[in-house]
Amino acid sequence: LSHQSHDCLSTQFGGEPTSYTRFSIARQMDGDNSHVEMKLAADDEEGGEVGRPEHLHASMPPPRRSGKNLCFLVMAAVLLLLIGFLIGYLSYRGRMQKVTRCLDGSGNCEMTPTASYLSDDGTEEEEVPGPRVLYWPELRDMLSNKLSTALLEANLRQREGRKSFEAGKIEDESTASYIHDQFTGFRLDEVWNDEHYIRLQDKGSSNNQVSVEEDGPEELLESPDAFVAYSKSGTVAGKPIYVNYGLKEDFQKIKNMGVSMNGTIMIFRAGMITLAEKVANAREEGAVGVLMYLDYKNTDFLVPFAHAHLGTGDPYTPGFPSFNHTQFPPVESSGLPRIPVQTISRQTADKLFSKMDGVKCLQEWTSGAMGCKVTVSSVSKMTVKLTVNNIMVDRKILNIFGVIKGFEEPDRYVVLGAQRDSWGPGAAKAGVGTAILLELARVISDMVKNDDYKPRRSIIFASWSAGEYGAVGATEWLEGYSTTLHAKAFTYINLDAAVLGSSHLKISASPLLYTLLETTLRKVKDPTEASGNLNDRLGSDWVKRVVPLDLDNAAFPFLAYSGIPVVSFGFYDKDDEYSFLGTTQDTVMNLRKKTDKLYALMRAAAEVAGQIALRLTHDHELFLDFDRYTEELLSFQEKLLPFDQDVKALGLTLKWLFFARGDFQRAADALRRDISNSDRENRIIRRALNDRMMKVEYDFLSPYLSPKDAPFRHIFFGKGSHTLQSILENLEQLRDSNNSMDVNKLKEQLALATWTIKGAANALVGDIWNTDNEI
Repeated sequence: LSHQSHDCLSTQFGGEPTSYTRFSIARQMDGDNSHVEMKLAADDEEGGEVGRPEHLHASMPPPRRSGKNLCFLVMAAVLLLLIGFLIGYLSYRGRMQKVTRCLDGSGNCEMTPTASYLSDDGTEEEEVPGPRVLYWPELRDMLSNKLSTALLEANLRQREGRKSFEAGKIEDESTASYIHDQFTGFRLDEVWNDEHYIRLQDKGSSNNQVSVEEDGPEELLESPDAFVAYSKSGTVAGKPIYVNYGLKEDFQKIKNMGVSMNGTIMIFRAGMITLAEKVANAREEGAVGVLMYLDYKNTDFLVPFAHAHLGTGDPYTPGFPSFNHTQFPPVESSGLPRIPVQTISRQTADKLFSKMDGVKCLQEWTSGAMGCKVTVSSVSKMTVKLTVNNIMVDRKILNIFGVIKGFEEPDRYVVLGAQRDSWGPGAAKAGVGTAILLELARVISDMVKNDDYKPRRSIIFASWSAGEYGAVGATEWLEGYSTTLHAKAFTYINLDAAVLGSSHLKISASPLLYTLLETTLRKVKDPTEASGNLNDRLGSDWVKRVVPLDLDNAAFPFLAYSGIPVVSFGFYDKDDEYSFLGTTQDTVMNLRKKTDKLYALMRAAAEVAGQIALRLTHDHELFLDFDRYTEELLSFQEKLLPFDQDVKALGLTLKWLFFARGDFQRAADALRRDISNSDRENRIIRRALNDRMMKVEYDFLSPYLSPKDAPFRHIFFGKGSHTLQSILENLEQLRDSNNSMDVNKLKEQLALATWTIKGAANALVGDIWNTDNEI
């Protein structure tokens, strides 16, 4: 056969190297068959034109038919083998490429919303043999199955039997060491500490005092163990005046009564806004001192700890990170109270009211206080004396971090964080969040190490210190790494105070995360109901009930200072607040009395936070709904419209602000089209589109302000005259007061807001040549 094959190939392709073969096909008249005649001719053949066949040629003898047939059979067999091999190779290669893309995160290989991330459904790809591929529904179920109620309980009970976890002291440091060891034991990819050296206030050598003076000797009413951090030290005296929650509208009602507030010591009840905001409002009205009491049930003798800094972070290094090796100018935060502040028990507040003989409180101001009065009469000689002995201390604090690195984009990450310190046992304030943080670190690491989950992006777990002093640990970290964090961290999930009750769900979040949060809540069972999910609690108009973040929430500086999308949520009872936050009675036992489903609720909170983190690190396209900001801007425009004529009367106009809103909407539509038309398998394109979505939050930080002087620059959620809310308040004041207004100030407010929104629209469009520079 080898010899015959050789003859076959020789016959087909043989000949002199310098020769070519000419074919002449002639039809024989005496039969149906044709035969092929060949002539071998030299390249320098003489005679005839090139390309024209010779009219005279020798006839070849009849071929040996049996050899020829064999030759074609051999050739056909070889050809078929080659075709079969190629088909098999290409099919195998295609399957392996698909599996490889699943492994390295570059392909559409899971049930994720690739056509639109707003969908929670997809089409599962054909299963192929090879390494395991985790689809989103499977990943979601795996998280739920691995979460352990028993371990959450064990983590929370770490705080039992301890009186305090004050920042920088021994209990706080030992807890930090425990969390570090836990992260290491969970085999996180990296575990590290972040040290900061900060200035805090501590209680002095003697307790602070509240007393009253009348005609007789001074009467001491209370000398509590609790204190208010960052209060001014010293002694002040003044007539008492009660201003309810200390809201702006409360002060307006006092003014309407014709009561003078200058030089007084103001009394507030806790709630509605932070103590720091109450103190700032009081100082603005001329108060020389402030007292605050708890107005909840079972708190007659409780005195809470608190802080009075209207801001976050170390107030003695505003805008700078408190690293030990850095020299800072001697500056202080403008948010320091600069007047003495102290918390008191409700029993002491009742004593004060009993000695006041002035106007009775408004009906809605009375609550649980006995004999509530607004102030003293004009003939009364009663004054309140407040002595504060707080001292300043320098202290080292530790933030503890662990990370699970992404397999495709490790430099893009979600951060889950919880406060670790507390003035008392802090079961609800810090214990619940820390327990959830540890459990999520354990479960997600186990999914990566043992169940083949390969997150595209990184997940950072953070344990903060000095949260009781105004999110100091979290803010100092943001200040220390501000140049990189806003470009790399694209979501912060806050776990603090996740369970304060069971009946209702409180949500604070960036609009970018509304859709993801709603989608997630639909997939988490409600532990207080036999059937149903957590989304059933919200209702269709839940966005209207989103609670603005307050200064004491660690998520606030992430959003308002760094421009990173955030979500903070928790269970509570709307008409029955948890009474013991910030007190020595914030214990596991009291928290369990508040809700008998404590650990089931902790597990549900962990599942919500875990699903959000996993979804953001699993999908190709970031689950950030930038269209929600289009709705927010439209809502703001609708609130402005009634003031259009008032603004025109000042010689100004709102139309440029409205045009900027339209530019943002068109930019959002353009990005949505770019996403729809893009090649989702192209990592470079996908990363560029995700980066445009990531920057939306950051682009709402006003670029016209200094982070040192106005750290919370977000025009939606920040603090200051640059915010959209401030514009609305000034316009309302213009209409209500009917007096002259600083037109130039309003003009500047409108201009800065307009160009911040226009800048956000330009950034959303992408490349500079795609922007519209006409407004």
